[in-house]
Order: sequence, then structure tokens, then C-alpha cells
Amino acid sequence: MTREFFGPETVARPGKPLVIAIDGPSGSGKSSVSKEVARRLKLAYLDTGAMYRALTWYCLKTGVDLHDGAAVEHASKTMPLEVSTSAAKEYVAVDGTDITDEIREPLISSSVSAVATTLGARTELIRRQRELIDQHHHRMVVEGRDITTVVVPNAEVRMLLTASEEARLRRRGIQLGGTQSKEQLAAQVIQRDAKDSTVVNFTQAADGVVTLDSSDLNFEETVDTALAIVSKVIYGD
Repeated sequence: MTREFFGPETVARPGKPLVIAIDGPSGSGKSSVSKEVARRLKLAYLDTGAMYRALTWYCLKTGVDLHDGAAVEHASKTMPLEVSTSAAKEYVAVDGTDITDEIREPLISSSVSAVATTLGARTELIRRQRELIDQHHHRMVVEGRDITTVVVPNAEVRMLLTASEEARLRRRGIQLGGTQSKEQLAAQVIQRDAKDSTVVNFTQAADGVVTLDSSDLNFEETVDTALAIVSKVIYGD
């Protein structure tokens, strides 16, 4: 029933708020799944992880010491950031410079945790994220690590998308086109999760958050399951 109800590009709850908050560890597939859910339901889309990566790029570009919390926090407040809120186009720019591809490079991936664990910077980026949600009249799929618990804990739908370590490493390797070694992948996925988990819990679902384990699901099956969760939470289907 869910597949028919949420067919290609279905408008869900027209005219009413619908924030779908999706958290999960690295390599769980939350970005690709979140984008497709947003596309199917004609909702805006926000990749909050891209904002942390953009801040990391900005700090490195301007010579900010990533371990100087006050300096990183100041950078988060002054960074002239543009980020796409469309599931159809990925775009991140700082001060007019397109850094969409650069923020996915190994240097950023290995450095982003230092920024993401700076509490003052998190506070500022969360403020910006909430501002974007408001601008889209609370009709958005928002994905990250603390969306269901901190950014929008009152979202209409909250889910934790997870997968086994083996599945997450495999997916991240495919996402990066086989350009990373096993050690680099482990650093990006396992080690980064360990660092980020010191400031936010994204491995266990909070009360009211539905867990979606995609370890044994392909992409389409995961999207269908996510849409089924949305339908059940909103309509009781």
C-alpha cells in the first residue's frame, strides 16, 4: 500500500508541516536515502553534514587552528555559506566559491570531527539549520547525526538509519569510487563515528525514533521501508 500511496513525486500532507528527521552513522546510506525520500514526497532536503564539512574547509582555507575551539566557533559565525536545499542538486559554496566536490576529499573527511565536536560551532550550525527549516515552512527532510534529538526533536517523523559495519564500509567505498584504501575508509567511517559520538548519540534510537536497519536491504528496499515508516507514523497505515 505504501508504495502506491507514496508513488513517484507524491505531495504528502500538502499545506501542513512535515519534517522528516533522519540520523545515522557514516556509510549508513542516509544521504542517498534521504534525498530520494525528499524527491518522492516533494520536500526540501538538507544535508547537515555538508555544513560541517564546509566549515572545516573554511577553517583550513583561512588558517584557523581546528583545535582552537574559540576560533572555530568564530569561523562558524562568519562563514558566508550557501547550501542547496534541493534533493535534485547538491551545491555547497563559501563566499561564492563552489566547494561541493572539495568537501568530500580525504583531507576534509579526516579533519571534520575536530569541527563537529566543537560545541560552540555546533550551536551556530544548528541555529542555521533551524533557520533553513523555518524558511521552508517546516517541509523538509533533514539528515545528520543529531537531527532527531537536538535540531528538530519535535519533527513529525524521526528515524535512525543504521547498518552493519561491513555494509557501511562497503557502501562508503562504492560512494567514493574505489579511490580510498581500506585504512582510509576505516578512518572515515569507524574512527570518525567514534570521535563524533563523544558529543552526540547517533547509534541508538531515542524515545519515539524508529530504527531502520538497512544492512540486508538494497537502495530501493531501504527507500520503500523509509516511506512505509513515514506513512505509518503520519497516517497509521
